[in-house]
Amino acid sequence: MSTVNAASTDQLYQALGLSRELDTKKGNDQLQLEDFLELMVTELTHQDPFKPMENSELATQISQFATVSGIDELNNSFSGFSDSMISDQALQAANLVGRNVLVPVNTGNLETGGTIKGVVGVTESASNVTVRITDATGALIKEIQLGTQSKGEVSFTWDGLDQNGDAVPAGQYQIEAQAQVNGETVTPYTLVEAKVSSVSIGGVGQGLTVNLAGLGPVAFESVAEIR
Repeated sequence: MSTVNAASTDQLYQALGLSRELDTKKGNDQLQLEDFLELMVTELTHQDPFKPMENSELATQISQFATVSGIDELNNSFSGFSDSMISDQALQAANLVGRNVLVPVNTGNLETGGTIKGVVGVTESASNVTVRITDATGALIKEIQLGTQSKGEVSFTWDGLDQNGDAVPAGQYQIEAQAQVNGETVTPYTLVEAKVSSVSIGGVGQGLTVNLAGLGPVAFESVAEIR
């Protein structure tokens, strides 16, 4: 009876143009190329001489194994790349703690004696650009007139005073912009300034979260500007 030895396996490696290097990093429970080729030699040795394995069958089996191995290696590579990207983003996000950022929200957090700053963006020239500040009940607290603006962004600051000039309580306030374009009322986008209090690293597929003081979490990717 023929036996399978290192020499016969080496010959098959050479015939396939492969290098005989064992991957000692993988567990013993995983079928490696070395194991696969030894099994292949065994199969060839004990095959029915009247029904030998066709070359195409051999090529197909090797191709299938190589494909599976390649996919595993590709998945491992992408996994490592993804981990590296998350680590880089985490470092970038960590540097934001304590700094102010602009984010696309319609809520601002007013601290006692503080202000709320932000940006209004118009996609084309507009007149009567106005920032409306309302409370939790929807009551109008203050209107900030920005006049006529060309396409682009314009900054605004609310001093925390109502229409009568009286200071309002600290808390969250809704911020909405309005403007006139060709006689029609439009709603420009708003970016509100907020301070980053912390950064959270989510699970798989969740990405990074920036936690804003008084406002809560927003996606790291949504940060439009660092101030």
